[in-house]
Amino acid sequence: MSKPILIIKFGSASITKANGELNQLALVEVARQVAQLHTDFYVVIVSSGAVAAGKQYIQHYTGEITQRKAAAAVGNLLLLNKYAQFFAPYEIAVAQSLCERGHFANRDQFLQMKETFQELWHNGIIPIVNENDVVSSRELKFSDNDELATLLAVGFGADALMLCTSVGGLLDSNSQIIRRVTRISDVFQYVRTDKSSVGLGGMTSKLTFAKLATRMGIRTVIFGLNEPDGILRAYREEIGTVFLPQEANLSARNRWLGSGSLVVGTLTIDDGAAKALHSRKSLLAVGVCALEGDFEAGEVVEIIDKAHNSIAVAKARESSEIIAQNLKTQNFEVANASDIVLL
Repeated sequence: MSKPILIIKFGSASITKANGELNQLALVEVARQVAQLHTDFYVVIVSSGAVAAGKQYIQHYTGEITQRKAAAAVGNLLLLNKYAQFFAPYEIAVAQSLCERGHFANRDQFLQMKETFQELWHNGIIPIVNENDVVSSRELKFSDNDELATLLAVGFGADALMLCTSVGGLLDSNSQIIRRVTRISDVFQYVRTDKSSVGLGGMTSKLTFAKLATRMGIRTVIFGLNEPDGILRAYREEIGTVFLPQEANLSARNRWLGSGSLVVGTLTIDDGAAKALHSRKSLLAVGVCALEGDFEAGEVVEIIDKAHNSIAVAKARESSEIIAQNLKTQNFEVANASDIVLL
């Protein structure tokens, strides 16, 4: 890649008005500032706002899942048209990409998506990404675009992940923005339970996925659009909250494995197995205390210790059924060291 990758996510509250209409002034600013970053980065915009923009066209809208899907089908068109309109003065074309979880869980599909994005970037085109709400098999409230943006950042090895929010950053107990965070576990105490009337996610979601991104070596910034040049200044760490990345030297394949949202099962391991993993050894069946979920060989599982701390993800060598039958078998390998990513 000839340029670093930058993932920027805009929530519904950032680019829509309270009545659900798209905030065109906000989108104009997004286009103006992202056009400047486009010179030095391969940019991906992850944009919420489709449901908020489209729900006004759904009669007697109450927020039921089918209505949300229909609103998204209308709103995605409105949203992309506005992005195309406002990027046009900078001679930048945009492309729509509607993603589902399966596109990340399946390695081949993920690589196809990545290759398509690379082709778009090489032609100077900015992908506008959203979840494929219309055919999603899970209710929307279980998935938000903070997660989608993080999956892209981790999988693509992004230089930075930027999450736009209506409050402009993580607020402390005095409602002041915390500027720099080294340990995310130290700041969960400041999370408030309130969220915007148009969005799905809140600060808990952003901190959860910022934690994953920083573990994978990705600098993460939570910021707002209310400040002049908010996007540009947030990238320069002049405003918002910056979460410093941990040192991570992972291959592209292991970055993909390292995304905790891809797991289809859970393995609880004993202290001896946990110590072995930290010594970069394989996971053997005798170290597995419990198993949850139905998965096949090659699928990704989460590995937790007896205190329920997530310590790694791994590509399973055997199915859950075969592993369960061999928990007491000596030297039965559940996951090879090369397929384990410590978190």
